Amino acid sequence: MIRVLHLSIVLLLCSLGVLADDAVADPEIEYLLVTVGQSGCTFIRNGDEHPAKDAESHLRLKYRNGRTWVHSADQFIRRLASKSSWTGKVYYIRCGSADPQPSADWLFDRLAEYRKRD
Repeated sequence: MIRVLHLSIVLLLCSLGVLADDAVADPEIEYLLVTVGQSGCTFIRNGDEHPAKDAESHLRLKYRNGRTWVHSADQFIRRLASKSSWTGKVYYIRCGSADPQPSADWLFDRLAEYRKRD
């Protein structure tokens, strides 16, 4: 029920032109992007560390450029948010003092949490 309401609001705002160009119509993908940005975790792309907000921006750019090939949050994770499209290297996330984990694992965990909220 909550997801349906959230989707309805996002779609209405998109149709009214209220949301910025960065806004994502799929509430699950938008949730993942915002969660990345607010996580405080370090994202590791091609061996370089990036703060959470930069990772969110990078993933938004990849989604804007690749949304044609993404029709669900699961596809977003697998096709765009788990590895570099240039080098093929897996993205990693390190939160606090924990060992880095593949971003796909971290994102699928966040997606499962989101889906349980309904």
